[in-house]
Amino acid sequence: MAHPPLSADVLAPWLEERFDRAAGPGGQNVNKLSTRVTLLLDFQACPLFSPTQRARIAQHLATRLSHDGRLRVVAQESRTQRVNRRTAGERLVALLTAALHVPRVRRPTRPTAGAQRRRLAAKRRRGATKRDRRGGGEEGPE
Repeated sequence: MAHPPLSADVLAPWLEERFDRAAGPGGQNVNKLSTRVTLLLDFQACPLFSPTQRARIAQHLATRLSHDGRLRVVAQESRTQRVNRRTAGERLVALLTAALHVPRVRRPTRPTAGAQRRRLAAKRRRGATKRDRRGGGEEGPE
């Protein structure tokens, strides 16, 4: 089954949003308004992820899990709740995308015969250069 691309809108049914007073710039605005956004994603209950994907998320984002096992993302850089909400959603999608990325398996290759010859020839040239620099035990500079 093909899944729609990840976005905060697609994940909305499994998201909880919390708003708190933020730290940082904003003057009196910070003291009065709840602009910090905390998103909590219940990825274990979300049917968009396979059991393997849930395990990857839990493993790769273990430091971002709340005590109840939900993925936690916080944004408080902006002075407005709307911008922080958008930022948190983008950050959540980026984290999930990175956690779900499965790197390709590297298949080791052997160097070609020509590459081996060139490498050994370069080593011989380098060794000769160093041997020539050593000299034959003559006296050093005066």
